Amino acid sequence: MKLHELTATPGATKARKRVGRGPASGQGKTAGMGHKGQKARAGHGMRPGFEGGQMPLQRRLPKRGFNNIFAVQYATVNVSALEVFEDGATVDAAALKAKGIIKKTLDGIKILGNGELTKKLTVKAAAYTESAKTKIEAVGGTAEVM
Repeated sequence: MKLHELTATPGATKARKRVGRGPASGQGKTAGMGHKGQKARAGHGMRPGFEGGQMPLQRRLPKRGFNNIFAVQYATVNVSALEVFEDGATVDAAALKAKGIIKKTLDGIKILGNGELTKKLTVKAAAYTESAKTKIEAVGGTAEVM
């Protein structure tokens, strides 16, 4: 197949509706807008969520809590998940991503203390729990804060 041989699947493309092109077109004169009223005026449609002056749903519902935009979000990894690495390996964000343990790094990686570790690893992460740090260091590994 060559580049000039490519075509769209039948039915994938559709011609745009040409409005206001005379009475024979079926969309002439008022161009499908009807007669007068707010929806017939240029640029005077209703905004999304407008309910004709009735109190809109997003204002009727009660608001609870707040969203802390300054909160630090860590990608969490348990100590037991580090067992997939070979003895003496260096574990960082790139290595964890490559093994499929994490999808996104977010604001950094935090190692949690769930599970057991039997291999000596050099772990580079943004944060550790106390139990995770002791488990990594107990088997002879190092826990570096990045």
